[in-house]
Amino acid sequence: MTYVMSDLHGSYEKFIKMLSEISFSKDDTLYILGDIIDRGEGGVKLLQELSMMPNVFPILGNHELMALEVLEPLLQEITEENYDTTLTPDLLLKMLHWQQDGGDVTLKQFKALPIEERFALLDYLKDFSPYETVDFDTKSYLLVHSFPEAPLEKPFGAHTAMELTCARPDYDVPPFRDPDVFVVCGHTPTKLLCGKWEIFRKNNYINIDCGASFSGYLSCLRLEDQAEFYV
Repeated sequence: MTYVMSDLHGSYEKFIKMLSEISFSKDDTLYILGDIIDRGEGGVKLLQELSMMPNVFPILGNHELMALEVLEPLLQEITEENYDTTLTPDLLLKMLHWQQDGGDVTLKQFKALPIEERFALLDYLKDFSPYETVDFDTKSYLLVHSFPEAPLEKPFGAHTAMELTCARPDYDVPPFRDPDVFVVCGHTPTKLLCGKWEIFRKNNYINIDCGASFSGYLSCLRLEDQAEFYV
C-alpha cells in the first residue's frame, strides 16, 4: 500500500505510533511531504532513521530548504582566511530566520553529531525530491510540500524549489485543468483552512498537515482507498 504523511516537525513518537497504526511493512511505500525537522525534539533522530528505510521517500519542505542553506556552509572549516566569505551577513540572517522558525533545536542536535554523521545527514537532505507523482487507475497524485498560488500561469515543472515549499495555494482555484489530477500537500495547518485538525479536501487539493507539532495530530493518507489515519 502507498501512504503519505507531512509536517512531522520532530514528532518522533507520533511517527512510530503511526507506523504501528497502519501496520507499515517493507512491502509498503511511504512518502513524507517535507518539514520532517524543526520545532520538535526528534527531527535529527527521524532523519537518521528514515535514511535507513529504503521504502520511505522524503520530499523537500521549506524547513529542509532553510536547513540546507545554513548547514552546508557551516560544514566548511572556518579559518582566518575564509571567515569573512563564509560567515557572511546573508548566511547569519538565514541562520537567525531558521532558528526563529523552529530550527534552533535541529541546529544544536546537528552540531552535536560526529563530523561523519553530519556529512551523511547533509547528503541525505540534499537527496530530497522536490515532488513525486503516483498514479492509480485513472487518477494521478502530485505529492509536494506546498503549491504555487497561481499554478495555471505556467506549466508544472517550471516552478522553483521556493514555490514548491513556501507558497500557499489558493484552494478556491483547482491546481490543474484535468479533474483526475490531485495535489497532496501540507505546509498550511488544516485548522487554518477548515477550523479542524483533519485532512482538508477542496478542488482536487488534499492537505494533510494536521498540526502534529502543535495541538493537532499526525495524519496519514493511504492513496489507494483514501483512508485517513490519525495519532
